[in-house]
Amino acid sequence: MTDRARFITVAGGALIAASAAVFGILSTWEPDKRDPGLVYADNLANGLPTVCKGITRHVTTTPVVVGERWSPAKCAQEEGAAIEALQLRLARCFTRTPPQSVFDMATSHAWNNGAGNTCASQAMVAWNAGDWALGCRRLSVSDGGSLVWSYVRTGRTLPDGKPEMRFVQGLANRRAAETTNCLEGLPK
Repeated sequence: MTDRARFITVAGGALIAASAAVFGILSTWEPDKRDPGLVYADNLANGLPTVCKGITRHVTTTPVVVGERWSPAKCAQEEGAAIEALQLRLARCFTRTPPQSVFDMATSHAWNNGAGNTCASQAMVAWNAGDWALGCRRLSVSDGGSLVWSYVRTGRTLPDGKPEMRFVQGLANRRAAETTNCLEGLPK
């Protein structure tokens, strides 16, 4: 990412690509604390090779191989390119130009859950209906008040054939932060 702002067209309007808010939330929830630049197997993601601020094969075409080491420059380059590519995919899901905070938190959600899941989410349904606040709330809770997007698969299957899920407080905390940041950026 360069110092010059880049823009993405979303439903006919322009939004800042890879904004400071996106990098900020990724730095909070995807910190490169273990051994900066070392690709590791993410236990929450069933061993998915991960590096830098959450870069996986789901957000980059660059191979992510456990044990490799990425330089800070490579992390920065890959993160910027991966965020912009993800945002281009997200942009096609919006039928209205969202406020920047909605786009930024949709990006964080998609970085963690995949663009396809964010695009198919109830949050996106609300945003495309123009209900920005409801969409923001749906990043963390269902309309019935249950926590959503805060579970990971255990690898086991339940008797009904569905995957067993385990609640992760850190994911619930991230979803709550996305909701708060999303709502705070809405026009008053």
